[in-house]
Amino acid sequence: MELEFAGMDFGCALNALGNAQLPAKECILPLLSKVLGYCIILASTIVKVPQIHVIMKNKSIQGLSIPSFELEVVGFTIALAYCLFKGLAFSAYGELVFLLIQTIVLVALLYQYSPNRGLNVWAKSALYCAIAPMLLAGKLDANMFEALYACQHLIFFCSRLPQIFENYKNKSTGQLSFLTNFMSFAGCFVRLFTSIQESAPTSMIVGSILGVLTNGVVMIQFLLYNQMKLRRD
Repeated sequence: MELEFAGMDFGCALNALGNAQLPAKECILPLLSKVLGYCIILASTIVKVPQIHVIMKNKSIQGLSIPSFELEVVGFTIALAYCLFKGLAFSAYGELVFLLIQTIVLVALLYQYSPNRGLNVWAKSALYCAIAPMLLAGKLDANMFEALYACQHLIFFCSRLPQIFENYKNKSTGQLSFLTNFMSFAGCFVRLFTSIQESAPTSMIVGSILGVLTNGVVMIQFLLYNQMKLRRD
């Protein structure tokens, strides 16, 4: 029996279950990878909403590192442009679309509530608006895209460092949203599995591993500093 939906082949799994057998690994792993890929995309539509809500509710960006979020915008833009250029399946990168949009909103809020708004904010915004459309349209040499994507992993790695340092310096996670960071941490784990299963480029797998490590450090800080706060109280 053939049953395919949104690039997911349910036929072999249903045939095995119909015969009272467990689906073979060669059948279930690709299906699981596709399902998880679409689950990540679905979750990505709201993953940064809790952080947006925290900032808007408290009208404060205390403890948040603006460079961290700015670098995330750069990283997501490069990653999305690369995936579009390589023609990968939407299930392999779809979350980047929603993550990029939400992170741009977050940066706008950070600028809004920052006491140090100035000409540099407008300059950075204008530069991004000039370069991003060219990247997303794929108007770059293939070798340049590969080089940019390799740098993108370093960008994402470095994007977490200012926030990690800010948390360490304050011994607090400030206005950082636990829910947003937990979903990001879990999403990196799942994307690592789907990248391996769908034979994504090695650079994408390395990026997922770095995401697990850096987001894991932030999650440890949440647990550590919350325990310290409870002891003080």
